[in-house]
Amino acid sequence: MVMMAIQLRVCQDCYRCRYGLLIVGVHSAKFPNEKVLDNIKSAVLRYNITHPVVNDADGKLWHELEVSCWPTLVILGPRGNMLFSLVGEGHTEKLFLFASIALRFYKEKGQIKDNKIAIKLYKDSLPPSPLLFPGKVTVDSSGNRVVIADTGHNRILVVQKNGQIVHTIGGPNSGRRDGRFSEAAFSSPQGVAIKNNIIYVADTENHLIRKIDLELKVVTTVAGIGIQGMDKEGGTKGEEQPISSPWDVVFGNSGTQEDAVLWVAMAGTHQIWALMLECGKLPKGSDLKKGTCLRFAGSGNEENRNNAYPHKAGFAQPSGLSLASEEPWNCLFVADSESSTVRMVSLKDGAVKHLVGGERDPLNLFAFGDVDGAGINAKLQHPLGVTWDKKRKLLYIADSYNHKIKVVDPKMKNCATLAGTGDASNVTGSSFTESTFNEPGGLCVEGNGCLLYVADTNNHQIKVLDLETKIVSMLPILTTEAFDVLDHPLAQKPNMASLPKLPKSAPNIQLPSLTVSPGQTLQFLLRLSLPEDSELNEEAPNSWFLTAEGNEWLLQGQTSSAEIKDVFNPPLIHLQLPSSCQSSEAVLSIRAFLYYCSKESSACMMKGISFNQPLQIASTNQGSTVQVELKYAF
Repeated sequence: MVMMAIQLRVCQDCYRCRYGLLIVGVHSAKFPNEKVLDNIKSAVLRYNITHPVVNDADGKLWHELEVSCWPTLVILGPRGNMLFSLVGEGHTEKLFLFASIALRFYKEKGQIKDNKIAIKLYKDSLPPSPLLFPGKVTVDSSGNRVVIADTGHNRILVVQKNGQIVHTIGGPNSGRRDGRFSEAAFSSPQGVAIKNNIIYVADTENHLIRKIDLELKVVTTVAGIGIQGMDKEGGTKGEEQPISSPWDVVFGNSGTQEDAVLWVAMAGTHQIWALMLECGKLPKGSDLKKGTCLRFAGSGNEENRNNAYPHKAGFAQPSGLSLASEEPWNCLFVADSESSTVRMVSLKDGAVKHLVGGERDPLNLFAFGDVDGAGINAKLQHPLGVTWDKKRKLLYIADSYNHKIKVVDPKMKNCATLAGTGDASNVTGSSFTESTFNEPGGLCVEGNGCLLYVADTNNHQIKVLDLETKIVSMLPILTTEAFDVLDHPLAQKPNMASLPKLPKSAPNIQLPSLTVSPGQTLQFLLRLSLPEDSELNEEAPNSWFLTAEGNEWLLQGQTSSAEIKDVFNPPLIHLQLPSSCQSSEAVLSIRAFLYYCSKESSACMMKGISFNQPLQIASTNQGSTVQVELKYAF
């Protein structure tokens, strides 16, 4: 059997080749740039895809399998016969059910066999690199510190202008963890914004906004719950508000308060959101409390729709933001990638207007190209970044799929190529017109307007464009301290916090409150039982992990996750409370994921369980060790 899809990681974890199922991703391109094999290889690396991928450049499989939209899941039988088709997202239960039935049926007929197919990953043949698919870049107000979202390494770098690394935050493994720099974990971070010693990060695949304090050297979460949300309104406190694939962030003002708002390009819901860093108002809005996270512009429909009413406008995966606070602009510039346009959002009334690219039909998301011109006559291809040059009153665009940097005069709406030839290659040390890029994803202008930094994503570099001499150079990343986080014991282990979210049906067991004391050791005996005639799928990521939302200090220096190799040998989870506790109350969550299969039919299931243990931390000694049994039968 062959299954073709784009998002198959959960199914791949549950069903392996030895059960007779092969998972293949079929890439049918929208943009011409996406048909190029080298670009597809880069995307496979960038998104850490580990199943085979077919380049359906001419759409042959698309038409043969009668696919109508992205994503589509198709199950084929052993003779290539179509069995089942699912359109869109959110069909995990149907997929599991039909796959298990089909496997059982064809096994009984002897038409499929248990076997393994050796797959050699492309990424394993590549040499190490100081940067890996850097997505976004920004500079502080002094221009002396450059902040890089080293997306492929799941970390944030702070470097000096000469490339010397000052801070390495997170990485190299994908994960979700607050705490000290050596403990923190991100998942494909993109947008970064810095003010003084505070950095905000769009932690894209964790669906979070993170805050980095360079003085305290700690990372905290300020918005999102770590699970992709479909809420298109918002309005609750940041840490309680589900968000979806934030791709860029930029500071903004609230009335007379400078940098009191963090604007967010929310690519997952096709909207522009705001996170209130201080109490204040949004344009035409009411008073909002500090920490509130809510939608500002965009209906949530994937469209290229401009409108005087911000909630009726439509975006299509907005991926880059830049603020022009001065008059007559007073707006946010938005790189709207899937509509191949750059748009303007007024900070007076929220009105959304067109600047360059695209076309007038709001439902046509295929009006792309590489044409210099004015307004709608200009054509872009999937731009991912924008930055405003205050000195020259110009806007620069990372025209990603055209492999160019373009410049726009917003007064006349003229758009022209500034740098790049259009070839996806890597030429530096030459003039703007001779230098080349490979899917640049982000860019920024330093305060004095002399240098333009570009995250040249697929070249794994930060390029520096001197706007005075018109010469392109590369920012060297001096790796003396680049990988110091790798020596930390927690960084060496696979990060189980990046496992899929608990199924909706997963039990959430509330345990009686437990009185403990600083320095005491807690032991949790995890006894999980499988149904009769079932066995653990040893190839899947069976695991447990600990979380302590809002009280992450409980887990600092602790082993917070591990594999579950055998349910008949229950794991004993140890947690030693710090000798100095920061709160008298806390809730510890012990979560587990199990993948198991029926011995009779080979049908596989993913199950999860969550135990919530409230802790009352007393000042008096409660003894040295306390043991709690966590018991559940699936």
